[in-house]
Amino acid sequence: MLIYDLDLPALTTQLKEWDEPAYRAKQIWQGLYQHLYDSPEQFTNLSKPLREKMAKHFIFSNFKVKTFQDSSDGHTRKTLFELPDKNLIEAVLMKYEREDGEIGANRDSDFATGASRPKVRRTLCISTQAGCAMGCVFCATGQMGFKRNLSSGEIVAQVMYYARMLKAKNESVTNVVYMGMGEPFHNYENTMASVDTLNDADGFNFGARRFTISTVGLVPQIRRFADEQRQVNLAVSLHASDDESRLEMMPINKKYKIAELLEACDYYVQKTSRRVTFEWALINGVNDSPEVAKKLGAKLRGLMCHVNAIPLNPTTGFNGKATDRQRAIQFKETLEQAGIPCTIRVRRGIDIKAGCGQLAGAAKG
Repeated sequence: MLIYDLDLPALTTQLKEWDEPAYRAKQIWQGLYQHLYDSPEQFTNLSKPLREKMAKHFIFSNFKVKTFQDSSDGHTRKTLFELPDKNLIEAVLMKYEREDGEIGANRDSDFATGASRPKVRRTLCISTQAGCAMGCVFCATGQMGFKRNLSSGEIVAQVMYYARMLKAKNESVTNVVYMGMGEPFHNYENTMASVDTLNDADGFNFGARRFTISTVGLVPQIRRFADEQRQVNLAVSLHASDDESRLEMMPINKKYKIAELLEACDYYVQKTSRRVTFEWALINGVNDSPEVAKKLGAKLRGLMCHVNAIPLNPTTGFNGKATDRQRAIQFKETLEQAGIPCTIRVRRGIDIKAGCGQLAGAAKG
């Protein structure tokens, strides 16, 4: 059993079955998430027999690092993990110094929440599935198809891997974005369980507002997420302002039209009093014109939201090209004239295929 798949109550139950006092569970929990231990031998505050039981019954890592790549600028690291069933997943560490990473105003505020954020950020982009069933045409993960859901522990383990790496450099994780391989809301239970584990005040104690979950727009799950009134940030991949255009890029639009999606987003805002971020991959000649921006601005008017635009990252399975800087800025300015805040994100890790939409679980970048 992967130890990260256990929440604290389940861990407590297991310790009781071993006739151990309940407080031992909290000691193990704190060892895992505060001290970042990754082997039973490190739990020196526990008895040797208990450590031996842990070694026998718990797995502390069920993936192995197959390879990793660093971007040429040193700001991005992509790690390829191999799971026991030979499925491959990727996770990314992105380093931001001071105010780099975006073009536009409000550089000191979080793009999803408007909250103050640290000047130096260490952001993790983690995966929730091996592959993806959503089939977005411009996404390498979507192009590879769906393999399987990750367990909550497999999601958490990605964060712990990088947290230990950063701790060795006297650094720490500042943000976790569920924007890696897979559709988080297609694996809703395990995704939210991982958030709860990482958010637990007696463990990793990672603030809810430092998580962002990205979805292609699964309407029932957005409404469920709203009803739970979490403080976790919500980002929705939109990419088009009309149903015909969106359907060509995102098959999910056949099931949930833009109007229904925006109604769910408005419901989220009303329930949580938090704004929603719309992700927009700027594709040259497709969705980057002032006309498209005006149409989008009209659709989003009155909704507490923010558009997070990024020039398209290249993938081998899609022929579209990234917009140029001038068109991106014009798109941004047109949206802002319509009263919709917009940020243009600077692409990261493109040379190692670590950018948004580029993760494909491949042995070579």
